[in-house]
Amino acid sequence: MDRRQVLSLMGAGASLALPLPAVAQGALEKPKVVLGVGGKSLLYYLPLTIAERQGHFKEFGLDMEINDFAGGARSLQALVGGSVDMVAGAYEHTLRMQARGQDIRATIEMLRFPTIVIAVRKAIADRVKSAADFKGLKVGVTAPGSSTWITVVHAMSKHGLTAADASFIGVGGGASAVAAMKRGEIDLISHLDPVIAKLEADGDVVTLIDTRTEAGTKALFGATNPAACLYLRQDFIEKNPNTTQAAVNGLYKALRWIDKATPAQIADAVPEQYHLGDKALYMRAVQSSKEAYSKTGVMAQDGMNAVFAMLKALDKDMQTVPADVVGKSFEGRFAQRAATIVG
Repeated sequence: MDRRQVLSLMGAGASLALPLPAVAQGALEKPKVVLGVGGKSLLYYLPLTIAERQGHFKEFGLDMEINDFAGGARSLQALVGGSVDMVAGAYEHTLRMQARGQDIRATIEMLRFPTIVIAVRKAIADRVKSAADFKGLKVGVTAPGSSTWITVVHAMSKHGLTAADASFIGVGGGASAVAAMKRGEIDLISHLDPVIAKLEADGDVVTLIDTRTEAGTKALFGATNPAACLYLRQDFIEKNPNTTQAAVNGLYKALRWIDKATPAQIADAVPEQYHLGDKALYMRAVQSSKEAYSKTGVMAQDGMNAVFAMLKALDKDMQTVPADVVGKSFEGRFAQRAATIVG
């Protein structure tokens, strides 16, 4: 994809007026960085794992240390607290932080759709048919405040319910989330593959809401919904443009590889424990989610606006926030530059 094609696809046009960073092959201001992520084994963060495992960060001169937290909200806390330099996390966190006066910006989109699935324990599926029936139930999410939590609350809000109408339990990612449902500790789960794929295959749950596809995403949100991204503090971006570019380059190269790879190749590229004991199941989960991975690394404007509208509807603190925070939340120039560097 050439530069003109990327420009035509960019939804955050205002960011293009900013100067491009220095040539990425130049010296990195901070060659060793620490990245936070909440649930690295999830397919939500597959581009991060691929970039790490295939040496894409190192290829661009970056020594990336990855700290895996219990959920996205904790990764954000680590960034604000200064214990990590950047985060692979949900786009909506950038909007929330912009609204609070903290200049945190996404630099590349990894997922166009959230790929979050809300499913009910099979034993109670006969009386829980939609989000209208969630009142009084125990809901497992990766962590309270994370994107899995926000998705459930948004679904409930469409039926006049609020977060206070259910009990939310952090179940983390991977095997711990599967175990929580199998032990009956939760009634509902809002989670991602391969956790959902495992529970579906074992017959433990019935899926109610599925944002792994464009149709399912638009049914819930009304538009695409930028999800996993790389976000950083703006002061870090300004001081370390080459370092920021190197991180984006690595993720962009991973996205291009994922787009061309087969589910089998992807399954072989990740650690075996990511398969949750069933490689074939993992491959089916990959196939179900492939549509969601970004083709350009650039967020669509209508999708960004849809996330902002969702947050305004859910959070009273967001209701008076001006729409210009959307333009500040994504620095599209780095993904554009990565397309010219990586090809």
